[in-house]
Amino acid sequence: MTAPEVVKVVLVGVGGYGTEYLAALRRQQVATVELTAAVDPAPRQSRAARELADGDTPVFPTLEALFDAGAAADLVIIASPIHHHVPQSVVALQHGRHVLCDKPLGARIQDVSRLIRARDAAGRSVRIGYQWSYAEGILALKRDIQAGRFGAPKRAKTICLWPRTLSYYRRNDWAGRLRDPVTGGWVLDSPLNNAQAHFLHNLFFLLGPETASSAMPVEVTAEACRANGIESFDTVACRALTAAGVEVLFYGSHASRESYGPRFELEFEEARVHFAMPGADEVGEIAADADSQRVAIYPSPEASDQFVKLEEALDAVTTGAPVVCGPEAASAQTLCVDGVHESVPDVTTVPTGIRRRATEPDRYWIEGLDADLLRCYERAVLPSAAGVSWSIPGRTIDLSSYDRFPSFEDGA
Repeated sequence: MTAPEVVKVVLVGVGGYGTEYLAALRRQQVATVELTAAVDPAPRQSRAARELADGDTPVFPTLEALFDAGAAADLVIIASPIHHHVPQSVVALQHGRHVLCDKPLGARIQDVSRLIRARDAAGRSVRIGYQWSYAEGILALKRDIQAGRFGAPKRAKTICLWPRTLSYYRRNDWAGRLRDPVTGGWVLDSPLNNAQAHFLHNLFFLLGPETASSAMPVEVTAEACRANGIESFDTVACRALTAAGVEVLFYGSHASRESYGPRFELEFEEARVHFAMPGADEVGEIAADADSQRVAIYPSPEASDQFVKLEEALDAVTTGAPVVCGPEAASAQTLCVDGVHESVPDVTTVPTGIRRRATEPDRYWIEGLDADLLRCYERAVLPSAAGVSWSIPGRTIDLSSYDRFPSFEDGA
């Protein structure tokens, strides 16, 4: 296949994060990138879709309709809701297009296998848009971890507290849901599988034995709850174990009182690597300490533009550059999320005695949650081990041969 002089791009999903992709595409060199078409199921309700149509960029209700109309594309960007990621990526691959699919990969581990099969059959590339995995600092750190600079890894942990308003959960018909109310497809929307999915994935990615791989969890135990009136959870802590025996801990919430993080730490035999977001006006660094001395510094993952993933995907159409974060690397997060939901199948709402409601903005938060999760993070324990009042221990789920979510449900 001859490399095109101009990379023709199709964008699926022009609302939400899709608007960020539109802005990023407009920053590319217009002589080398062309947005040929877009997909939006309700274009009359979308300002971005109307603007594209007014600018002579056709907008189709589905990706199938776009290809039926003969729209040209070398690269398809999937920026649609979680439960559409894999189905739409598969359609693009079946039409011989490269794919950049935003995070997370999807909701079910069996969807990963479906996507990999479609990619291999098409002979095209698939990238998953976890932007930290394309960042200079993360990739440099991963190279040193692989080279054994800090010794063998023992534990990795991360925490992120990002309050969300009621409007966040009302912005569409799938936010905070386990299943899509229209199609019945699994969504598993939560901090772990949406806004904070980056930070769980990042730990597995850094521990991966190869550049384009992640360490895979072989078991997970979770504790989760909610303050909001949603199906899923807005607060979660989980402990996973990799095949190499490394403990991976995640703490996250959309029902905290204050915003904090993301922050992560990796413990090795000979060093401790740590990063904390210092604030809106400065970018921190990833630091490695050993014997009370600073032995390495890496750029913050936030120092790299979040659309390096787009630049790489565009370049790869013409150069065939290798994929840094594909379905295999992203699958660790999907597998862990499925295990968390198996571990805590029935999510409880916190008691009214610790459930608070704030105004301006209108949102719920859990009394004492911020300090509780930070204490758990520092001690590297689940909330139940720290005596947190809302915590209910979940089951430990064996993921070593887990290949279907939910495990009790038959069918594809």
